[in-house]
Amino acid sequence: MTYRVVWFKRDLRLHDHAALTAAALHGPTLCLYVIEPALWRQPDMSSQHYRFVLECLEDLRHSLRRRGSDLLIRVGDVCEVLGQLHAAAPFAALHAHEETGNAFTYARDLAVARWCAAHGVDWQEHRQTGVVRRLRSRDGWAAQWERFVGQPCLPVPALRAQPAPIPPHDPPTPESLGVYPFDPPQRQQGGRRHAIAVLEDFLSRRSAQYRGGISSPLSAPTACSRLSPYLAYGCLSLREIVHATRRQIERLPPAHASHRKGLQSFVSRLHWHCHFMQKLESEPQIEWRNMHRGYDGLREDEFDAQRLAALTSGQTGWPLVDACVAMLNATGWLNFRMRAMIVSVAAYPLWLHWRQVGLWLARCFLDYEPGIHWSQLQMQSGTTGINTTRVYNPVKQARDHDPQGHFVRHWLPGMRRVPDSWLFEPWHMPDSVRAGAGLDPEHPLVLPQVDLNAATRLAKQRLHAWRKDPQVRQGKQAVLEKHGSRKTLRAQGRRPLRDAPQLSLALDALDAAQD
Repeated sequence: MTYRVVWFKRDLRLHDHAALTAAALHGPTLCLYVIEPALWRQPDMSSQHYRFVLECLEDLRHSLRRRGSDLLIRVGDVCEVLGQLHAAAPFAALHAHEETGNAFTYARDLAVARWCAAHGVDWQEHRQTGVVRRLRSRDGWAAQWERFVGQPCLPVPALRAQPAPIPPHDPPTPESLGVYPFDPPQRQQGGRRHAIAVLEDFLSRRSAQYRGGISSPLSAPTACSRLSPYLAYGCLSLREIVHATRRQIERLPPAHASHRKGLQSFVSRLHWHCHFMQKLESEPQIEWRNMHRGYDGLREDEFDAQRLAALTSGQTGWPLVDACVAMLNATGWLNFRMRAMIVSVAAYPLWLHWRQVGLWLARCFLDYEPGIHWSQLQMQSGTTGINTTRVYNPVKQARDHDPQGHFVRHWLPGMRRVPDSWLFEPWHMPDSVRAGAGLDPEHPLVLPQVDLNAATRLAKQRLHAWRKDPQVRQGKQAVLEKHGSRKTLRAQGRRPLRDAPQLSLALDALDAAQD
């Protein structure tokens, strides 16, 4: 038992890799990645995620081979693969990063821990983000985050390769695995080399647009960092990104105050990233049940397949919403405000439950991060019990962020001949105008299934009536204590706090005002 195994999961890099560094200190190391068929068949996975990971693995394998090592790729259940390895050549320890993933990965990691205990293998999990495992209280969390990101990044360790005692597997196709078939043609490419290029481009050039450009779908594709998929799959570490951003802030001349503030806002959003992941780490059940249990029954019994189909196919009849779905289908990405608008439209005028909508969006978002995703779905849907009701009017959002209609016309070809005055509310267009516009017969106008104003008003009334229930009001404090920002609690005069995070709740930090 002279070697150790490093199990790569959502940490597909060699730099600042705590598990690899710790294993390499003890001698020969075998690097392992397991393609888990059961994971890839989960309803929140799609083929774009799988192909992105394969690109990351190719990059990782290339980096390892340059250092005289290699990556063993096997297909199967992780415990079975570990058993095959151990039977062929027993190993002393298994190293991996902690993962705040979906329910499958949570149960899988528990099974790995049991396997290691049964086989006398030292199971070591290492921290990778600002998320704290087995956190008892949110008090002091912000200071812990700052201490973690403030530590030096770990260099790539000198590796002594352990020859694989079992042969590698060729990665299967997503079709043979039964992965949900969704792979946008314009999605970002995986791998650390692409991640570094995107980071350097953002810090040196695009970040100057950050503060004023991240809300509009027109400017957001370049103003936003576009680092989220590389952070989600660990091509770059959180600490690497924070350090690189702070170095850039220090290098900026004094005259570049606006640029500096933009980068400081970006660092605060990295803090927010972990703040929300911590919610799922502390309560894995919020992936499938309401954070505030007093909201059980609010929407669960009113599933409307027709409305869900209209949303997911981009046929709601609200042009900005449908244009966003078209962009999502082409790129696997949307900026935060447009994501929030889609969920708001789903939750209020369409009155859909967040779970069905969340599974669809999880498959569509290349940067799907379960901890952030499910917390945001619940926040936007009003089932956390601790957040202000935030309802995004898609007509107002279009007028605010796409006033000339460039975004809508780009992604919805059938809308290109609609006059400006009717572009965002085409259902009000008189027949005479519609006839004279010469609309494309291959792209007929879609009429909304519900009256936007009336349906939104009714939804808000239903939610607010639910909130007035004494038991619902009573349960709010427990959710605040477990998941709320300490800045929010201090503002409400709650118990003394050892520190307060730099962020309030995410939508405040992202400047997403209620519409």
